[in-house]
Order: sequence, then structure tokens, then C-alpha cells
Amino acid sequence: MKKIEGAGGSPGGLGQFFIGFIMMCSGFYMLLNAISVNYRFGMGSSIHGFRSFGHQWNITGGMVLVPFIFGIGLIFYNGRNILGWLLSIGSISALIFGVISNINFTFKQMTAFDLIVILILAIGGLGLLLKSLKGIDLSGTE
Repeated sequence: MKKIEGAGGSPGGLGQFFIGFIMMCSGFYMLLNAISVNYRFGMGSSIHGFRSFGHQWNITGGMVLVPFIFGIGLIFYNGRNILGWLLSIGSISALIFGVISNINFTFKQMTAFDLIVILILAIGGLGLLLKSLKGIDLSGTE
């Protein structure tokens, strides 16, 4: 008859595993719930910018779509046109990069006690979960 093993194939540790897992999940849920995600993206707002000749040049979302339109036209005219594919893929990549780079992450207002409880649950739960996966020495020697 096979002996039932706990978390990580070690004897015991199953209770620690579930307690640590629940603590970790609730802590990271509370941490992610306390983060507010904002963005400032629009067709008139700048998504890329660079300095040249002492002047700031900004590229807007609408400017990125112009080469995309030409690229799509070239692709529909000739599907093997490499310039059309480069324009289309480059424009979509620039647009996606611009949207992602304009995302702002901020913490919602909370007390220090709330933050400490969240961190103890998240990191303490992770430590308890990892401890449960480590083998338990039942012989009494280290």
C-alpha cells in the first residue's frame, strides 16, 4: 500500500500549502485591487516624441494611422508587396507600443496598516507555500 504524500511529494505540509496558497492569493488580489490603471491616449495626443534640431517633434495616433492606410492599400493591390507589409506591421506596432507606454499605474489611497496587512498576506503566504513544498525531515537531524 502506497503512503499518501503531502505537498511537494514530502510527508506533511499539505495544510501549510493550502494556508499559504490562500494567504498568497488573497494578498496579491488585494495588492492588484489597490492599483489604479489610467491612460492618456487619444487621436490628438502624442504617443511618441523625439528631439531634433532643437525642436520637439511629436507623433500622434492619427499620424501613425496614415502609413497604415497606405500599407493596407498596397497590400490589397499586391499581397506580396513588402513595403505594404512593412508599413502596416510597423504602424500597428507603433500604435500598440504608444498605447502601452501611455498607461499609468498608481496606488489607490490606503493606510499604512492596510499596506502592511496586504504585504504580510502576499509575501508571508508565498513563503509558507514554498516552505510546504520543501521536504520535511522527520528523523530529527538537520
